[in-house]
Amino acid sequence: MSKKSSEQKKPKDTYQIYSPPYFGGRWLGSTIASDPKQLLGRVVRTSLYAITDDFSKQYLLLKFKVINLKDSLCETIFYGHEYGREYLRSLVKRGTNKIEYIFDVTTKDGFVLRVYPTVFTTSHISTSKKRAIRALMRKVVEQAASNLTHDQLAQEMVLGKTSSDIYNEVKKIVLPRHVGIVKSKVIKLGQYAVTPAQTGS
Repeated sequence: MSKKSSEQKKPKDTYQIYSPPYFGGRWLGSTIASDPKQLLGRVVRTSLYAITDDFSKQYLLLKFKVINLKDSLCETIFYGHEYGREYLRSLVKRGTNKIEYIFDVTTKDGFVLRVYPTVFTTSHISTSKKRAIRALMRKVVEQAASNLTHDQLAQEMVLGKTSSDIYNEVKKIVLPRHVGIVKSKVIKLGQYAVTPAQTGS
């Protein structure tokens, strides 16, 4: 029997995937694999609604990355989020401004995230105000990242704390219609703890 045929007949096991504890440890789904190493690094997508049972949060999509296996359980970390396309499109109104800024931040535990904070205004504003708003967005997010771990920053971005902090600063310049971190993604892993288990190394 060829090696390929042998691999094809290797029995497959079922594994359960869960969100990390800081996102409720919720069940995200199940998957099968003949080799558990195949699951390490897999990215799973879900909505904040599935995590919180809050239907108003269905527009916010989350990504979790499998980083460890404990028996048949897949442990994950937050790997990014984004607004759904339709919801994001609904925020754009004629006669207003969408002020976005994309930059990287490093958390206290060494994770590097690319963030996309965005401010939607009620009317057109001057170039100088746009510049000031971008500076404030960067200041707020960088300050948060430097004082928080990846887990903590993920929670604050997804649950609205970071957006609220930006809003409170921006309203000194102009009253925003909406403020949000419309997207984030982990571009470099930092330090994270895993429970003793098979790690594929």
